[in-house]
Amino acid sequence: MPTPLTLLASAGSKRVRLMQAARAQLRLPPAHVLEWRDWLREPGLLDVALAQPSRLKVEPPGDDPAAHLSLLQAGCRLQDRAPVPAPEHGELLAMDAWFAGFNAAMQALATQLASLPHARAFNAPAEISLMTDKLACQRHLAAHGIAIPALLGPVHGYDHLQSLLHEHDLDRVYLKPRYGSSASGVVAYRRNRAGRQQATTSATLSRTDGQIRVFNVKRMARYETRHDIAALVDALAAQQLYAEAWLNKPRCGDSHYDLRVVTLAGQPAHRVARIGDRMMTNLHLDNRRGEASGLLNAADLAALEAASAQAAQAFPASHVTGYDLVVRHGQAHVLEANAFGDLLPGLLWQGADTYTAQLTHV
Repeated sequence: MPTPLTLLASAGSKRVRLMQAARAQLRLPPAHVLEWRDWLREPGLLDVALAQPSRLKVEPPGDDPAAHLSLLQAGCRLQDRAPVPAPEHGELLAMDAWFAGFNAAMQALATQLASLPHARAFNAPAEISLMTDKLACQRHLAAHGIAIPALLGPVHGYDHLQSLLHEHDLDRVYLKPRYGSSASGVVAYRRNRAGRQQATTSATLSRTDGQIRVFNVKRMARYETRHDIAALVDALAAQQLYAEAWLNKPRCGDSHYDLRVVTLAGQPAHRVARIGDRMMTNLHLDNRRGEASGLLNAADLAALEAASAQAAQAFPASHVTGYDLVVRHGQAHVLEANAFGDLLPGLLWQGADTYTAQLTHV
């Protein structure tokens, strides 16, 4: 009899639909779906779901606004700060408090799983948390000898950013929310010696009654005045922000690209080039897919696979992980690890999509 699968997920999400379709293709019974909001309210529901030998896959809670708000408010309590209102659609609000709540939930899940000896998690909760803390994750990768863009560390505001640039003698950096995802709030910042500066980002500023709010949108924005850039950086820094050195991406015609690789059981499997003419190449920002094999020479392909496998070794308790990389001149740098990096509909590796493959590589 096949091992049952439980998904800690949002029932109506694309991830759940793709997993259920993969199980149907393999003639496996549907996975049991435990809603994040239900588990947060009543953790014992997981004990019931995993009472017999089974597997658990944690999907991100962000598809459910109620679960997101629950984690956000839990984080506010843990940080002894006033509760915040529910974020509006796309609003980047108290991301550090959200992570505090999410991290506490992952710690509780790890404790719960330890009391369920017949249950096995696709990805260990502690490693999910580590990959969700982008700065800690990059430091973790570097400590394991994996090449990453040079880290400048936390950014406490616009003035601090300028002092960091002076200290490191840099004029171009990427600013990244420590707990963001899918390029939300990422800023490509550059300046020149004449004093001009530019910030390109998927975040847009909103000023209402003297209050500055930040929203994530698909249309890239460009800010060029000190007033706007300082407001943007200060607003993101209040939710924890860090800087890394700008890493040039290889060209593809008039565009440039980086690569996403999915590892299964520690080995590189699905890979795709993300091609665009803007600073961020995430596919949900209307960039396009490309065949990695058609863009990389043999040395670059070998570097891609070696770096992906090495990065996967840094997360030995994670069965399926996504990595974003820049590969040039036979050298690969890992930009990010993603515990939820398998959402690549229709991308095949050895004839199987990411969900079918992770069910067969167990």
